[in-house]
Amino acid sequence: MAYRQTAAEANDGLGPLMALYDTLAGNLLRAAQAQRNHDIESRCGEIRHALLVIGFLEDWVSRGPGGELAAALTRFYGSLRRTLVEAGVRQSASLLEEQMRRVLDLRQQWQSFEFRQETPQPEILSPEFESPSPYFAASMESRHGSWLA
Repeated sequence: MAYRQTAAEANDGLGPLMALYDTLAGNLLRAAQAQRNHDIESRCGEIRHALLVIGFLEDWVSRGPGGELAAALTRFYGSLRRTLVEAGVRQSASLLEEQMRRVLDLRQQWQSFEFRQETPQPEILSPEFESPSPYFAASMESRHGSWLA
């Protein structure tokens, strides 16, 4: 799968995490488009792959040291997983697009943290997030040189 290759090649900073978020956002966009085109098979395939990517992200978090950020990420991914199942059942393209925006918002927060770091050598242990919140930025600021999730 392309995101695995990209993540492996981008072994610096938050590159692997960004690749997973990009893949997830792409899955959600294509699922919404498939729903609008009444292509249920494609929509289901994209949602299925999105759930697989969420599983990778959840595994990343579960291997980390825990803490408040890890708990928030765990809630975010759980909420995202439930909402994707709901979007599939309700056949809602708008619900899929809303989840895509949430993923992209979270990605943007991680990316802005990476650019603020003075020494970009974060420890990528695991990401999982509730929904992007003010806590995220404050938590990341207090961790200054390592990315702990």
